[in-house]
Amino acid sequence: MVDRSRLGAAVLAVALLLAVGIVAVAINPGLLPTGEYERTTVDVVDAEDGEPLATVTVRVADTRSKRYTGLSDTDSLGPDEGMLFVHDEEDEYAYVMREMAFPIDIVFVDAEGRITTIHRAELPSEGTSGDDLERYRGRGRYVLEVPYNYTDDHGIEVGDRVRIDGEWGPPSNGS
Repeated sequence: MVDRSRLGAAVLAVALLLAVGIVAVAINPGLLPTGEYERTTVDVVDAEDGEPLATVTVRVADTRSKRYTGLSDTDSLGPDEGMLFVHDEEDEYAYVMREMAFPIDIVFVDAEGRITTIHRAELPSEGTSGDDLERYRGRGRYVLEVPYNYTDDHGIEVGDRVRIDGEWGPPSNGS
């Protein structure tokens, strides 16, 4: 026969654990598994003459969980690798170097594919808490993260254009 008091305690413990888990995920969506990232290609072209400046193979972070995790689970990037963050709409966003293993360039891109802001993001000092992380702010619908100094090395500047292959990209207008 089942001891009703033990059964009641077990059900209460399971309910309490479930409630704590729900609250933890609501506070920190990065706790959820992100799943496999889709990949695409981003071409960067000069705003003045349309000449190609760079081609980056990217993982696409197009969900809240994937955007939260970002590159924090990545040990390094290859020379032409990066991550493309896709937001539902153009707005002001702030990115941080949460649990990053390497510095990066953070490139904000508007809904039409024009680069609006470029940041060179250094690693935070050892022991920096999440609340004290530097916020790299910009306006855009997309954020492209590439290896540190990539934008300098390829002559990429504010005003240049990006073309994104696949369903995520801004409309192509031939520029």
